[in-house]
Amino acid sequence: MMDSKLAQGRLGSTFWFAMARYICAFSANAPRERLLLSLSEVLQACNFEIIYDTGDYMMGREIPGRVSFAKLVTVEALVDKTKTNARNARMNFVVKNEELPLQNDNHCRQMFDVVKQAIQENTGWQLHQ
Repeated sequence: MMDSKLAQGRLGSTFWFAMARYICAFSANAPRERLLLSLSEVLQACNFEIIYDTGDYMMGREIPGRVSFAKLVTVEALVDKTKTNARNARMNFVVKNEELPLQNDNHCRQMFDVVKQAIQENTGWQLHQ
């Protein structure tokens, strides 16, 4: 499933924020551990540093320096345990940032496309839309 959503929330009594968020799912004929190792390598190749990894959940943060702070992208990946067994794994991931998604081709969307393409080209995983 690929989706672009505008998430809104309230901070205090008058300040509102919005964020760009893109969602996708992949499956692979590989055990969960191999899936997460491959994802870690792909994210690092796409200019992300892994900041959190529990074995079923991984978070990567775009390395600062190329865009403003609000545009920095975070990737969160979660293994779907209900659709994972010893030989096959499914993963859902979210690419998001604090940027207002005022344009379809914003930085978050560009990084989502970069990560998605890198996963498809370098791992052979199947995309679920």
